[in-house]
Amino acid sequence: QVQLVESGGGLVQAGGSLRLSCAASARTFRAYAMAWFRQVPGKEREFVAAISWSGSNTYYADSVKGRSTISRDNAKNTVNLQMDGLKPEDTAVYYCAARTFTVPPGTGWVPSGMNYWGKGTMVTVSS
Repeated sequence: QVQLVESGGGLVQAGGSLRLSCAASARTFRAYAMAWFRQVPGKEREFVAAISWSGSNTYYADSVKGRSTISRDNAKNTVNLQMDGLKPEDTAVYYCAARTFTVPPGTGWVPSGMNYWGKGTMVTVSS
């Protein structure tokens, strides 16, 4: 079992920056690929960014590419999402998620392809 706790959300003006963090309880954190998703009320949870277990591969949704950077520190069991140039449409609850090696290779970055979830942190971007 893995527990994930997000932090770093808040209220920011358009054009500003936030750094989200996710702390994982797993002793084998380095065995998990990690991702960030976001969700607004009435809409499906959508992929934001992901990082492989080693940190050597990163993936981004087109909506945040060039404005966001995902990183991880396997020594500290943390994964971070640096978001710059924030837009009002980035307003959402942001969730940290972990994927184990049991997920078949080639599985896309979709909610059903993740094994563990945090409770989320709210990001509000004002115009």
